[in-house]
Amino acid sequence: MANLYFYYSTMSAGKTTSLLQTDYNYRERGMTTLLFTHAIDTRYGPGVITSRIGLQKQALAFDRDFDFLCYVKGAKNVACVLVDEAQFLTKDQVDQLGEVVDLLGIPVLTYGLRTDFQGNNFAASQRLLAIADILIELKTVCHCGKKATMNMRIDKNGQKISSGEQIEIGGNEKYISVCRKHFRSGISRKPEKDH
Repeated sequence: MANLYFYYSTMSAGKTTSLLQTDYNYRERGMTTLLFTHAIDTRYGPGVITSRIGLQKQALAFDRDFDFLCYVKGAKNVACVLVDEAQFLTKDQVDQLGEVVDLLGIPVLTYGLRTDFQGNNFAASQRLLAIADILIELKTVCHCGKKATMNMRIDKNGQKISSGEQIEIGGNEKYISVCRKHFRSGISRKPEKDH
């Protein structure tokens, strides 16, 4: 039975690694997958999905005008659709992915952030939380050891940035996952101990 999945978390929780492992599992069994990532992230090249541990795979780059249902309908023998950076989908695209599941009977696995650097839901993540059949939280930890639930944007000195555009592409140099307490206080790393 096909379902719409939403794997959500903070930054650095292994979303992309999980997506690439799932893709590998399908392909190892001779099944065809379609991988998508948003065109906005070109750090490793257009349409390249890259995990923090160095795994990479070419994907189809989507933008705001991309129609998932139309594209998947035209593809042959698709066993699974995997979408990285799902927080950048539009609400309509989330609904299109739901139609891929409901009308075409193809499972769709989306991977993305639940909230932005200000603690607000991304519109697509909010829609996925509302309509996905299966929600799976991927977890990571704050520097204090508690579960990280927030994405903190930081400057080059590790200081919290509280304002700016919702979308700013970056990795560990711009974002850190922290617990709610350290998000509120703006503490992005464990204080160094005096010797």
